[in-house]
Amino acid sequence: MIFDKVRSTINKYNLIEKGDKIVLGLSGGPDSVCLLHILNRLKEELDIEVYAAHLNHQIRGIEAQKDALYVSKICEDMGITFFVKSINVPEYCEKKGVSLEEGARTLRYNMFDEIKKKTKSNKIAIAHNLNDQAETVLMRIMRGTGLQGLRGIEYIRDGVIIRPILDIQREDIEAYCEQFNLKPRIDKTNLESIYTRNKIRLQLLPYMKDNFNSNVIESIVRMSNSLKCDSDYIEKEALIKFDEISKKSKDAVEIELSKYITLHNAVKVRIFRNSIKHILGDTNFIDQKHIEDIIELESDSKIDKMINLPRGVFAYRKKNSIILTTKEIVNEEIDFCYNIPSNGFIKIKELGVIIETKTMSIERYKSIKVDKSSKKFDFNKIKGGIIIRNREPGDKIKLSVGSKKIKDLFIDLKIPREDRCKVPIIKDDQGIICVGDYKESENYKIDSETKEVLKVSFKKL
Repeated sequence: MIFDKVRSTINKYNLIEKGDKIVLGLSGGPDSVCLLHILNRLKEELDIEVYAAHLNHQIRGIEAQKDALYVSKICEDMGITFFVKSINVPEYCEKKGVSLEEGARTLRYNMFDEIKKKTKSNKIAIAHNLNDQAETVLMRIMRGTGLQGLRGIEYIRDGVIIRPILDIQREDIEAYCEQFNLKPRIDKTNLESIYTRNKIRLQLLPYMKDNFNSNVIESIVRMSNSLKCDSDYIEKEALIKFDEISKKSKDAVEIELSKYITLHNAVKVRIFRNSIKHILGDTNFIDQKHIEDIIELESDSKIDKMINLPRGVFAYRKKNSIILTTKEIVNEEIDFCYNIPSNGFIKIKELGVIIETKTMSIERYKSIKVDKSSKKFDFNKIKGGIIIRNREPGDKIKLSVGSKKIKDLFIDLKIPREDRCKVPIIKDDQGIICVGDYKESENYKIDSETKEVLKVSFKKL
């Protein structure tokens, strides 16, 4: 019965095709041993090759060594080529600063990929079952997942990761192992309520079965499967939008806000999930709360803000975009300082601009055509030499509303942090005359007493 059901799942979801070479993750437990036995029985029928991969996590001491010996023997008995690797997972996790679960998973999949390349395989088989599916959905509900999380574990991912026994209950798997005298290894830590998944498996689900629904596992999985249809449609539409509004590189995705801001929230969530998947290859350990934190960056009040996400991902809010990347963006300050003539021009090579100045009488100023692209000041109010430089700590300018720090002015004008050092400050011996094209000081304004005018123009090279 189980054998036929697994064959049906394989056909329904097109998990295996003729001629496939499959690397199977073999822990030695009932699930993976059952899957190995079934795929071995299907080898001739499906015309496939199967390789087994076992990782000794160096967590369970002598028991882990016994697992490796068992895996070796059962593969030899079935004529299956097998690979065994031993890695100090706790040490790796401590060095990387990740949880034991995350570190072990990363190392397992690294090993699978390594063996996949070595054997020129095209599929990786994982022995998740129906109970795993229900447990995963419940775990995600408790984390506050969205629709994507409620889909649960996928039958096939990226055309490579396949889960042929995802429709089989754990008790049926154990019965199958007993029927064929497979004698799988039992990890005793799975029987201890020390991890969240174990507590769900050993305490929560049995309680729900006894008090609410004896078929709770099937009900949870049925709900998950029914949501996949809706999720697939939204995901398809979101992927189209993602391609339209994003600029992608190897380790970064930039989302154009002008096109993003009008989208439905359901699409926004998926755009950021697709961004993270593009950068990392998957969205493991990225929860709904993390996505909501990124979405909050769309507010103009968040310009220049940065948030840290799991697995070394940074999210930056720039003036016109949100950037997700695995590389920290370090803003490079530009330093420049030049003397400005009262008549002539000066080239600011750091900014790629030319500052042109001209001094004229008030009569001449009043007779010329209004030039809105230039700044005009009372030349006689200027004291000492005139310089142009980048901002400095403590800079202030006199405005009609009073004195204002340049730092606060930049924030009010929503000038991105990385661009602030590029805004030229013109000043004399007593204070700031103007801040680029943005603001002019009240102290140098032309009035009824003005006799000479200084005209300043900013032109690009």
